[in-house]
Amino acid sequence: MATFTDIGVAAAMNILSALGFLMAFALLRLQPINGRVYFTKWYLNGERSSRTHSGTFIHKFINLNPRSYLRFLEWMPAALKMSELELIEHAGLDSAVFLRIYLIGLKIFIPITILAFFVLVPVNWTNSTLKNLNSIQYSNIDHLSISNVPAGQFIPPKDVCINHFVFWVHLVMAYVFTFWSCYVLLKEYKIVMAMRLQFLASVERRPDQFTVLVRNVPPDPDESVSELVEHFFLDNHPDHYLTHQVVYNANKIAKLVNEREHMENWRDFYQLKYDRNPSKRPTIKVLWQIMTLYFLLNFLFIYVDAIDFYVSKIDKLSKEVTTKQENIKTNPKHIMPAAFVSFRTRWGAAVCAQTQQTRNPTLWLTEWAPEPRDIYWQNLSISFVSITIRKLIVAVAFFFLTFFFMIPITFVQSLANIEGIEKVAPFLKPLIEVPVIKSFIQGFLPGIILKIFLILLPMILMLMSKFEGFVSLSALQRRSASKYYIFLLVNVFLGSIIAGTAFEQLNSFIHQSANEIPKTIGVSIPMKATFFITYIMVDGWAGIAGEILRLKPLIFFYFKNLFLVKTEKDREKAMDPESINFATSEPQIQLYFLLGLVYAAVTPFLLPFILVFFALAYVVFRHQIINVYDQKYETAAAFWPDVHGHIITALVISQLLLLGLLSTQHAAKSTPLLIPLLVLTIWFHRFCKNRYEPAFVKYPLQEATMKDALEREREPNLDLKAYLRDAYAHPAFKKREDDDKVAGDEAELETIWCPPSTSHARGHQSPASSAAHDHRPYLMLSKNNTTLINSISLFFQIQIHDFIINHQFFYQLS
Repeated sequence: MATFTDIGVAAAMNILSALGFLMAFALLRLQPINGRVYFTKWYLNGERSSRTHSGTFIHKFINLNPRSYLRFLEWMPAALKMSELELIEHAGLDSAVFLRIYLIGLKIFIPITILAFFVLVPVNWTNSTLKNLNSIQYSNIDHLSISNVPAGQFIPPKDVCINHFVFWVHLVMAYVFTFWSCYVLLKEYKIVMAMRLQFLASVERRPDQFTVLVRNVPPDPDESVSELVEHFFLDNHPDHYLTHQVVYNANKIAKLVNEREHMENWRDFYQLKYDRNPSKRPTIKVLWQIMTLYFLLNFLFIYVDAIDFYVSKIDKLSKEVTTKQENIKTNPKHIMPAAFVSFRTRWGAAVCAQTQQTRNPTLWLTEWAPEPRDIYWQNLSISFVSITIRKLIVAVAFFFLTFFFMIPITFVQSLANIEGIEKVAPFLKPLIEVPVIKSFIQGFLPGIILKIFLILLPMILMLMSKFEGFVSLSALQRRSASKYYIFLLVNVFLGSIIAGTAFEQLNSFIHQSANEIPKTIGVSIPMKATFFITYIMVDGWAGIAGEILRLKPLIFFYFKNLFLVKTEKDREKAMDPESINFATSEPQIQLYFLLGLVYAAVTPFLLPFILVFFALAYVVFRHQIINVYDQKYETAAAFWPDVHGHIITALVISQLLLLGLLSTQHAAKSTPLLIPLLVLTIWFHRFCKNRYEPAFVKYPLQEATMKDALEREREPNLDLKAYLRDAYAHPAFKKREDDDKVAGDEAELETIWCPPSTSHARGHQSPASSAAHDHRPYLMLSKNNTTLINSISLFFQIQIHDFIINHQFFYQLS
């Protein structure tokens, strides 16, 4: 089991790793060449650009100012300098409220840590229970835990002494910790709710304020879905209905649209190349396959004008997209029984979104439409009926995933126990017993291996959430976060405790009676704090410091910039600003809340490690939100009820575990005193849910009326229908300027044939030909085709070339 020495070695390794990451970041961010990686948000906002001054060439890549290196840590105060109001304006309410989760951690655990170290640690340390239990394996850290308190001393006898009251101290501290946590949560819920309402009242006009998503529209043989929606809302919302957009299954067109964007990017690249050197038209090599007279496959290499080539490709794809769009709009198979319905006022949209539309509660289901940037378009094509089946399938799959993941968790716990490794691999015993290696195994290795096992898990959980059919990215993130939190709770927390206790006390379980096993477990659970301390240091210290370094985005940016970037649009994509990944970040934060609340009254020695995590993470993520992250959507802190619920869950679990732990200490008469605390915590959660959560789910009609009145006063001539017309059109149906081009505008390419000389067979052009026709396409023929070309007529040559240009039946080799 890990000792103070093992924890010290692990702390030194993780502190050095974190400092190394922070120092590397502080130096890399000063280099101008890295600006697009470490100040991505400012580049995207246009508030920062690449240096174009007339200094030396090296100044554009390396910072040669020695004074800036003396201030290399100024990013920390700079990250804290921006006020919360400025942060909301700069990054949005979601980002500002996300940072408050770390602040809550500091507000809760700083007083708890001080109380625990001044009250509980002396009480635990002054007892000597573990020394009298020869059957229990323990380390010197466990003397600071509740395991070192004598059992059966809750009820004070007539001869009062201080040891008789030690468990009462833990009981009182549990009440104090819970009341303080609930107080902080209540204050934060009020603050975040006020911030949300203020944000909604002050935010500029957005399409989602006027729009609801209608699903499960009943079929009608006499009317289309569009006609049904229009007639229904004209009948039931005649004064407020404005327009609607039917939902189409346009996922297949999206591939063509993406291909067209790719071609446009190549066209822009070659256009920029031509603009820099107008004397020479850029060309590309393409491959044409033909059959000879002897039915042997031959290859014809052709150079064509690059700009004209991509223009023709884009025109062809645009025509194909337009044709498929018309087919989808008229084909009932592609028309989904759902629509985005927009209203003249926010009040009308709020009434529709928050009320039942018909007697049948399964028809004409309405909900607030997500922000257009927040929509996950692929899932809009899923029928409402299949969503229930999909959720059942995902629930079963998630259960088995959680269950079978206990196997790697058990493996990790076996590494945390030296005795277990020696039993499995006795030949490693001489190596393991080396003090440095032993400290490394017990203090560092388990945490890093557990971190590796959890790398692929968020991606799997996100795929499950997408399969369930959620129609917004924010809903997908919150659903994945809930799954991840449950997974961490069951596997990482409970699984580590159960498996770790089994490995560490296996010998005790075998040689003691069944009646003593619960006592052994009760004493062993606090001892697992050492494993979680190593995990906190690996994930919460070194991991957070590695987040600010952005090593992977840095490498990928240079790779893309070197091989893939062709235009400024490519460079923007290569910057990869990322955004707050709520699906993984929030559950990981909640795991630290759970560990802190569980071990606050059990093993307070863990609390300082939690504080370091919250403080470091707050500074790091504040810097990232200000300078790097570009949030993809805005939900006005709609995720806060989930955050509050997860912390309450951690409180309840901590109380249940403490109740079970004390029950193993022969304190059956006093343990029930924790039950009122459990009831009060659940009541507090219900109170907050009823009092504050509606503000995050529903939009107050009073606020909607005030916002509408203010907008009518400021913009009396606003054409709202034009503003909302294409707001919720599928990206594949968005109107483009290129789509309006006439087919006759296509550029026609001329054919200039090279004579079958050796130079042209090798791909070289004569100077005269180059001077006269450098801007036109020409052919390059392989050596084995020269005889064939001499026997082909000029007419056949022209027909081949026309067929290539008109049907684009070739392969690009560039």
